[in-house]
Amino acid sequence: MGLYSTGSGAGNPLSSASMSTTSRHLLLRKPTPRHHQLGFLSTFASPLLHTSSGSRACNSSCQRSSTENIGRKITCSLLKVEDDVNDESCELVSGVELSVGEGVDSINAHLFKAVKNNNGTGILLLSDIFGFEDPSTREFAYRVACNGYNVLLPDLFRGDPWTKDRLEDRPKNLFDKWISEQEPQRVAKDIATSAKWMVDEFLAAGISKKLGLIGFCFGGGKVIEVLAQDQGAYFGIGVSFYGTRIDTSVASNIKVPILFISGDNDPLCPVNVLESTERSIGRGSRVVVFKGRGHGFAHRPQSFEEDEDAEQAFMMMRNWLNDGLVANTC
Repeated sequence: MGLYSTGSGAGNPLSSASMSTTSRHLLLRKPTPRHHQLGFLSTFASPLLHTSSGSRACNSSCQRSSTENIGRKITCSLLKVEDDVNDESCELVSGVELSVGEGVDSINAHLFKAVKNNNGTGILLLSDIFGFEDPSTREFAYRVACNGYNVLLPDLFRGDPWTKDRLEDRPKNLFDKWISEQEPQRVAKDIATSAKWMVDEFLAAGISKKLGLIGFCFGGGKVIEVLAQDQGAYFGIGVSFYGTRIDTSVASNIKVPILFISGDNDPLCPVNVLESTERSIGRGSRVVVFKGRGHGFAHRPQSFEEDEDAEQAFMMMRNWLNDGLVANTC
């Protein structure tokens, strides 16, 4: 499948991907896939990540040491794409369950930290409706951390996520009732509590200058609201994967660039809404649309072809975060 990209500025962080330009549409060349299986997500070898500091990191994929022992110690396997790539580019990721906030405002979360080659940058990851314990979301968080980050994944649903594997107990026709019970004010407060914990942990200590924000589906829509509220105070960049229920009215308040990734076959995330939101934000934001892809392909691919596009989406996100958060501090 192909993809196209539109954006509001020339010097955006996607410049590190291979592109040919035709007006406002950019066609990206895909890497040759080498399929391998790990954990819950099959991935592909990809070209070296561009870094402004001149360091070289290869595409790394994190594996849990045990499918039953989530988050204790994560091993990170390195895919060699050149003979002289240093094995130490990817080491271990530690995982720990924790509680952020105090009293009734406290929420559960999982923190993934790169043990070696940690770049000191904090990333807040907002899940889709299946919650912070969903294997696909945790697998994605592992991979982000494996690239040197500290990733906080909070429980946005207070122990009551939507359950895709128990439809007999919670039929789809009850979804509207369930989503209405996720009060926007409560979710916003929990995200603010998580963000404050990240600020205290990484910004106040002088470890990181800015935080990054990533969201899928439900969380992808929340990326817009959070960054509009933050207005560049703590977050330096955002990534929204097929965001739902996007509030376009607040987009003009956002002061940092956002990378929007979606498919053109996704009724839950219309491309025209993303393009309108990107135009309102400006600041080098980008919209990348994968042709033929539907909802959720980047973090829960369902076919070999979706695997390939999922890997390319991950590469683009990784370059975006690196150029916007890490390279700017060097």
